[in-house]
Amino acid sequence: MSQTAASLSFPAIAFIGGGNMASAIIGGLIQQGHPASEIEVVEPWAEARAALRKNYGIEAQTEAGAALQRARIVVWAVKPQTFKDAATQAKAHTQQALHLSVAAGIRSDSIAQWLGSERIVRTMPNTPALVGKGMSALYARPAVNAAERAQVEDIMASTGQFLWVDTEKQLDAVTALSGSGPAYVFYFLEAMTRAGTGMGLTEQQAHQLAVGTFVGASELARRSEEAPSVLRERVTSKGGTTYAALTSLERDAVGESFVRAMQAAQQRAAELGDEFGR
Repeated sequence: MSQTAASLSFPAIAFIGGGNMASAIIGGLIQQGHPASEIEVVEPWAEARAALRKNYGIEAQTEAGAALQRARIVVWAVKPQTFKDAATQAKAHTQQALHLSVAAGIRSDSIAQWLGSERIVRTMPNTPALVGKGMSALYARPAVNAAERAQVEDIMASTGQFLWVDTEKQLDAVTALSGSGPAYVFYFLEAMTRAGTGMGLTEQQAHQLAVGTFVGASELARRSEEAPSVLRERVTSKGGTTYAALTSLERDAVGESFVRAMQAAQQRAAELGDEFGR
């Protein structure tokens, strides 16, 4: 295939930031047939650059430069506190691009101001994207057309599932639910494993049982048309073992505590926009 044909089929994509989330998207794109030669990465950390070279054959740059000018899409995979500085350095080289931000909290108004562009999509992915099982939400500014939305969908589909939200403010709730969600799962897995070992299982046995239970229950919930409350009731016989466990959880107000925890995450997501979006 000629370079011209390749460019038509695979528009050049640039990543500002080459850490875990960028690597997850890059890996998904390459697996789907996107050539590594059509991917530019700016990553200041030597360790991350070495990983990109080893895993994908990509020679990342230490700072933004003229190589970014060929990119039709720029993915911003930087920490919220470094976004503004990174945008200032890259702005002159990315005027022609559609911008996709995976940075938590930073609002599109700030990104538009820093980059001088209205063609911006924000997404909130999560770490299961690293194994192609991510769950992402997307929000597009009005200047993003249907074809550009479809390009973004192609990118995010390489990491797992996605959905669009109608208002940007909803992304703070997404951040609290699915963005931070894997940590909640890992938290419960830790607790279940610890409980299992305390009841006489080996750590390996308890871990395998806990992980397998989460995978199975999640798949059952995904396939079922019934609400989680109905599925829960079906395995809860009054006076039985599950009933005893759930009664203990309710007595300790675990459900209410969990809701408050997610509300704290939502509030922090909004604060990030205020703190680093100036």
